[in-house]
Amino acid sequence: MKKILTTLTLALGMFVSATAQYENTTIKIGQKAPELAFPNPEGKVLKLSEINKGTYVLLDFWASWCGPCRMSNPGLVRLYKEYSSKKFKDAKKGFTVVSFSLDMQKENWVNAIAHDGLTWPDHMSDLNPQQWRSAACPIYGLQYIPQAFLIDPKGNIVGKYNRAEEAESDIKKFVKE
Repeated sequence: MKKILTTLTLALGMFVSATAQYENTTIKIGQKAPELAFPNPEGKVLKLSEINKGTYVLLDFWASWCGPCRMSNPGLVRLYKEYSSKKFKDAKKGFTVVSFSLDMQKENWVNAIAHDGLTWPDHMSDLNPQQWRSAACPIYGLQYIPQAFLIDPKGNIVGKYNRAEEAESDIKKFVKE
């Protein structure tokens, strides 16, 4: 038992230090969120700027093949369920999540959305066969996933996170009492 706890503690420490080494330097707090316009699973092109009008958006980058992403999804689902129906300061439409997947195959992407219960309406991907060559990667400076950004209703980045659930303390700041 002691060996198991030691191994788990060591593994967690390595994970935390590995993610702490990487910081997205492309996206800055306060800057305008770069536009994303990509197809959803049904093939309709969604535009981040249109979804963002009057809405706080938590933009989450993930993939079905990414273990840490899949482990983070329950926290993201909880955030969506808890905050999507609340009223927000300066946001007529409140809060939503937009998921961008670095998946290569539509079937894997769609199955992961269903399996993980990602019930929000806005999912997008370019299904690039070379996942890290997705057009979104250079736009948002992605070198790892999961990664998330909180965007205010005016389209400005107000938070950036290694995992979407880390956004909760910032999201709470914008909820009307």
